[in-house]
Amino acid sequence: MKTIFSALLLTLFITFSNTSKAFSQTAKTQNYVVLTKKVPQLKPILLAAKSLKKEDGENFGKFEIIFCGKNIGDLTQMETLIPHIEAAQAIGANIIACGFSLKKFNVEANKLPKEIEIVDNGILHNLHLQQKGYLSLEL
Repeated sequence: MKTIFSALLLTLFITFSNTSKAFSQTAKTQNYVVLTKKVPQLKPILLAAKSLKKEDGENFGKFEIIFCGKNIGDLTQMETLIPHIEAAQAIGANIIACGFSLKKFNVEANKLPKEIEIVDNGILHNLHLQQKGYLSLEL
């Protein structure tokens, strides 16, 4: 499992650092969006966001993390989420929950931490962000 996360982290760094350098010549800010299904992936995602913020400097824009799928209920586990929420806030990243997934898997929105934004459809939100020029990764 650690090998998978290490490989994921390395892939994120390589992908985003090469792409962000190419875009930094033409864009003032670079925005990122990651679509994920599992809370344990938050740690490598946030490590990548922290590194990108350092690399991009003033060109670092928004960093959105969208949760969709059957594990959406894991976002109600406050003890697990608090360190990730704090890390996201320190970086300026936003954690977003898919409202469609919440409904489908009977998770009450009021059980989520107040720091997590809810959108009607996480996949559609991701596509809209891509249309706006966000670099996107799906895990």
